[in-house]
Amino acid sequence: MSHKDRRSFLMPHRRPKQDQIRLTGQLAAEQPAMLQRVAALEAARAAAPPNSGLTPYSGPWTRTETIHLLRRCLFGATAADVHYFSALTLDQAVDQLLDTTYTAPAPPVNDYNSADVNDPDIPFGDTWVDAFYNIDVEGYRIESLRGWWLRRMMTSERNIREKMVLFWHNHIPVLFAEVFSGVLLYRYQNTLRENALGNFKDLARAITIDPAMLFFLNGNANSVFAPDENYAREIQELFVIGKDLPQHYTEDDVKAAARLLTGWRIGTDFNTYFDPNQHDKQDKQFSSFYGNRLIKGKAGVAGGATELDEFLDMLFDHPEAARFVCRKLYRFFVYHNIDAQTEQNVIEPLAQIFRDNNYDIVPVLSALLKSEHFFDQLNRGAVIKSPIDEVVGFYRQMGVTFPGSADLTDTFYLSYVSNFVLAEMLQTPGDPPNVAGWQAYYQQPVYDKLWINSSTLPRRGQINEYLLFVGLFGANNVAKPDVLAFTESLNNPGDPDLLLAEVHELLLGLPVASSVINYHKAVLLSNLPSAYYWTLAWEAYLANPTDPIIRGEVENRLKILYHVIIQTEEYQLA
Repeated sequence: MSHKDRRSFLMPHRRPKQDQIRLTGQLAAEQPAMLQRVAALEAARAAAPPNSGLTPYSGPWTRTETIHLLRRCLFGATAADVHYFSALTLDQAVDQLLDTTYTAPAPPVNDYNSADVNDPDIPFGDTWVDAFYNIDVEGYRIESLRGWWLRRMMTSERNIREKMVLFWHNHIPVLFAEVFSGVLLYRYQNTLRENALGNFKDLARAITIDPAMLFFLNGNANSVFAPDENYAREIQELFVIGKDLPQHYTEDDVKAAARLLTGWRIGTDFNTYFDPNQHDKQDKQFSSFYGNRLIKGKAGVAGGATELDEFLDMLFDHPEAARFVCRKLYRFFVYHNIDAQTEQNVIEPLAQIFRDNNYDIVPVLSALLKSEHFFDQLNRGAVIKSPIDEVVGFYRQMGVTFPGSADLTDTFYLSYVSNFVLAEMLQTPGDPPNVAGWQAYYQQPVYDKLWINSSTLPRRGQINEYLLFVGLFGANNVAKPDVLAFTESLNNPGDPDLLLAEVHELLLGLPVASSVINYHKAVLLSNLPSAYYWTLAWEAYLANPTDPIIRGEVENRLKILYHVIIQTEEYQLA
């Protein structure tokens, strides 16, 4: 099979056609209940915008507030997560989520060898992250990495790091489909993960000379003889400064930056090095937007690094750099629309915190997540879940696991199928549509409603329904929710009223109408007249957990109940 054929085989689903994406006007014609709820919320915000700011939140700190915080900072809040964080104060909870302690996870391994595939360089079960490039197996290594990343999100610890890896990947993306090297993409992932809760200036520097980024945006071909403007434009327009300003950087600024960035190369060992012979050693003059900054040309091996540092200092000296990134953080963690009041009360003071802390990210996140504004009622249940939040959150909350090292082949397959589902829902980890990231995080005025169309909305229900009642089948394993274990993790599962209250709290996170509660209770009781029927059934199961008849009856009732709950519009919101 040729290189192109193999790529086509592995990635036929990665880029849904744009004509599959139905925009606002078409969505309005359908108006599913979820979009009606979102529209009502937007109308309420327009009539009385939140006037809260970064003043520390001093209201009630209950399970409700805990769940709101965790739904935004984790991929699915389990009952154990809520129990753990509810025992902390708000300050302690946010500090725990922002814990910067970092231990690198074990790298991905060859989990793709089979009767049809053989990596001649890496034995089955060994890591490939330092392997030589092999065009015949790179596609499989990339899928191995994508699955590894999915499982990192599924098994993430009680901190925000994995959510921040996704944030930075959307903000500074390298497209897996365009960089056909597993090793380069793994190193890019490491760059994001190591710097996820660090200093943004350090991350910007690291990503500028990251080998995957050099390859993706042609930095490795940028030379004094043929300056390439690709990365020079994107670092200003998309990564640091932005373009939605009355006045912004000029084309001459792009050209000067391209000349300044000449000479960085990828070595045969996949590491970055600087070739002074390929570097433009002349002075680089920037426009009045940057205060007419002049960066003197430098010669020698250290010249490129020195000019790069001066260039980054120039970018981050501009006041818009802090505002731009703070707006991106706000849209990712709070709400998509930033009106004039939010700009004044939230973005400006956040940007000042960012600048005052030399672009360390934790003080900014801490101020935002502990603020009155974050806990404002109009910011709760206000956004449509991204596909990754939907699928990975369901996996984590309902205890879906893969066999891991016990069966690497099934682990690879189950991860691949899960990523295929995410592709069908328009959010494949590693492959946003372009270098600007996923449109739902920035495309005015639609934003998160772009996740929902006539194709993706049914997918959301289908994957959860299929998992609940059938499961994902590998050759030797089945990945599916353990609804009995999930229910046993609750506080009072034998009491149908308390069971429903906690399940609604965990899975929906929003107040539920009494008519909905009554309907769900009838489902749990199979329309029997007394709540005691469920209590008896649950107690019988606890007394005889291996009895196939009793176990099957309780499990089936729970599956039907959870299926009904996750089909509600509230479940699609966070």
